[in-house]
Amino acid sequence: MSAKLVSDGMIALPGGRFRMGSEDHYPEEGPCKEVEVDGFSIDIFPVTNRDYAAFVAATGHVTVAETAPTLADYPDADPAMLRAGSSLFVPPAVPVPLSDPFAWWSFTFGADWRHPYGPDSGIDDLMEHPVVHIAYEDAAAYAAWAGKSLPTEAEWEYAARGGLDGAAYAWGDELHPDGRMMANTWQGNFPVSNDMTDGYLRTSPVGTYPANGYGLYDMIGNMWEWTQDWYGDHASAVKNCCVPRNPRGVSEEASRDASAPGAQFGRKVLKGGSHLCAPNYCQRYRPAARYAQTIDSSTSHIGFRCVVR
Repeated sequence: MSAKLVSDGMIALPGGRFRMGSEDHYPEEGPCKEVEVDGFSIDIFPVTNRDYAAFVAATGHVTVAETAPTLADYPDADPAMLRAGSSLFVPPAVPVPLSDPFAWWSFTFGADWRHPYGPDSGIDDLMEHPVVHIAYEDAAAYAAWAGKSLPTEAEWEYAARGGLDGAAYAWGDELHPDGRMMANTWQGNFPVSNDMTDGYLRTSPVGTYPANGYGLYDMIGNMWEWTQDWYGDHASAVKNCCVPRNPRGVSEEASRDASAPGAQFGRKVLKGGSHLCAPNYCQRYRPAARYAQTIDSSTSHIGFRCVVR
């Protein structure tokens, strides 16, 4: 299969078959199943702060993180918390149990795409970094403005594999081949100490690391990416006995998790891992990896890219 550069910063991928998922890592990635996708074009890079600034300038879009939550949407919330903000990674000073993500995530008033590290930060020096603190509706609004769409989980994974069907990573089966850093991930003891062997504590400029076999950058690491699909058991998308074509997720209702905070919101599939994925925690810097995120959420490690079908 040959990928082809198109004029507007996208790569055109002919349709094809690949093995979606993995049975060698986290249980939610299985079963591994051969699926088929139709051809589509996908952004070479994630959407950057520069790109998103152009969208906001043209449309006046106000992101979820810049909008105060309402008591109607969060009836159990402390009213003092109903202020605009977003979830920001804050490394703890001492080792903490890895079972408690609230030990390193802080809902920070004034954190948003223009202020990625908190209200006193800015993006003047981060224009070529991926935009973050983006909720699902913010990504979908940009895609619609650009005449594009968000990818399905299957499209995203097909593109991320770069033609290496069944490989653990987007570049092969070794995380650091010959000691080379292939993506922006965490080196060291997460969440306390990052050795920054790859050169970055947080996001990196898009295109910093090698492209995959299709010429796509940052499919792995740097920041998680939204997909169109509602999150469900992986088997639900590949349950057919034949080869599923353009498989999709479950319904919005089925994607909700009644036992989790934000149970009233549907969850979409995130792909790709981020700069916070580490060997000792969240080894999801792989094409098969997937994560459920409620559509109301924005964080300092979630962004997106777009497709055209």
